[in-house]
Amino acid sequence: MKKYIPLILRIAVAVILIQTLRFKFTAHPDSVYIFEKVGLEPYGRITSGILELTAGILLLLPKTVWIGAIISLSIISGAIIMHVTLLGIEINKDGGVLFYTALLTFTLSAIILWLYRRDIPFISKTPN
Repeated sequence: MKKYIPLILRIAVAVILIQTLRFKFTAHPDSVYIFEKVGLEPYGRITSGILELTAGILLLLPKTVWIGAIISLSIISGAIIMHVTLLGIEINKDGGVLFYTALLTFTLSAIILWLYRRDIPFISKTPN
């Protein structure tokens, strides 16, 4: 079971990232509202969608997990900062679901990066 936990975490984060794409790429009113409020509509919405898709795919490929985790952490850090500074915890009476999902995604991405830290080329090399 222990060897499956990293895979389960990777799939969970990839699913979270990829399921949001339908909102971003179809210009769902909630997504447009969020990006208008932070002054990044439409380019920020589309760019973040592309980056989330990229991170989700990279998290599922064994050799690129660490890259996907870094991209995910970067994107989600921005989302958390926007929630705390400009948007607030609750968006359009969602009960904070987007914010708490961002916190969960950040936490899981950090755990994944820690688990795969030895795969990072410029960190994993140890002198003899």
